[in-house]
Amino acid sequence: MPGPPTGGPPGSDLAFMRQQHLDPLDIEFGILQVLDMFIFSQQNLEFGAAIQRAINEWQLAHWTSREPRLKAAILVGQDDTEAAIAEIERCAKIGQYVQINVCPRANEPLGRRRYWPIYACAEELGLPLGIHVGGYGGHAPTGGGWPSYYAEEHQSNAHSVAAQLASLVIEGVPERFPRLKIVFIEGGFGWIASTMWRMDQHFERFRDEVPQLKRRPSEYVREHFWFTTQPIDEPDEARHLRSLIDGSASIVCVFSSDYPHWDFDDPRFAFKTPLSEAERLKIFNGNARALYKL
Repeated sequence: MPGPPTGGPPGSDLAFMRQQHLDPLDIEFGILQVLDMFIFSQQNLEFGAAIQRAINEWQLAHWTSREPRLKAAILVGQDDTEAAIAEIERCAKIGQYVQINVCPRANEPLGRRRYWPIYACAEELGLPLGIHVGGYGGHAPTGGGWPSYYAEEHQSNAHSVAAQLASLVIEGVPERFPRLKIVFIEGGFGWIASTMWRMDQHFERFRDEVPQLKRRPSEYVREHFWFTTQPIDEPDEARHLRSLIDGSASIVCVFSSDYPHWDFDDPRFAFKTPLSEAERLKIFNGNARALYKL
């Protein structure tokens, strides 16, 4: 979630959230996703470390301490690995955070070993690693270069997380950290099935190049990765979304609203195709409860 609305009295931001989102939609709990580009794009590493600490403390002081339905995430800049681990350990001692958040647009692909100490720390603490779309690591966000329009930038979110999924799996992160849970947040899920098909196909042809993989890439995806639904793919015909859900049946999806952004998904209307009661319970409740142990 972004920062609080401006212009209102102290505390009005939380009141707005309760009135607009938590109460009318009967939200049992929600994970805070603070989008702070100062951390994810910060080249002054000491400044970035100070900001991440301030934001993590702000989540507790301003949100979760005043609203028990909200859960905080430890926001860290992964390109300063030492500072990230120090912040994770500091916050973990407090015991009020349910996730560690990093950015998919890093200085290097997230599967690189420079980031592995963060994954080891997350696994040891039993905290999921959340990867929320956004940020800049000094590279163009698309494979074709820098976009001209926001529409291109927004479209590139799915491409970014697909590339990072491939990096994490193929470079052996799930194999090395078998108890680590990784969540891709607000990158959608329409691209996942085809990405797994392509990785499996390449694995069969180039498996001598990646001896660190003991199984097909799709098996790691199904066992170690979670994906949030937002922004939900909305084809013109609901049956096409149904086909997409059926084709991704083995993928664990968790509902996310992206409140209060312009492309917020209202849980009452988010799926334009019918879901079975079992599917609805898992996507809107059960999967998240199991993932975050709530």
